[in-house]
Amino acid sequence: MTAQEFRRMALRLEGATAQSHMGHPDFRVGGKIFATLGYPGRGWGMVKLTSEQQELFVRSQPKAFVPVKGAWGRSGATNVALPSARKGAVREALTMAWENVK
Repeated sequence: MTAQEFRRMALRLEGATAQSHMGHPDFRVGGKIFATLGYPGRGWGMVKLTSEQQELFVRSQPKAFVPVKGAWGRSGATNVALPSARKGAVREALTMAWENVK
């Protein structure tokens, strides 16, 4: 999975827009961020999941999904190692994150 594919998937969700937050591209619905690209570095994305959703993704694909460090991660923010991630799983995670904030 590439950053461009992540971007396209995020923007296909109804009402999603691309903006920028703290120097990173982000994806929003209703003004709320549900995903970002480029954090903690190139080749990474982030999706805002619930803690329960995060646990499922991390358990099923530990090389692709990793909790964000600190309090954000404990609240469900989940990094996605794009080169290791399967497109179907990323699509599912993006959809969940979008639903969580809309």
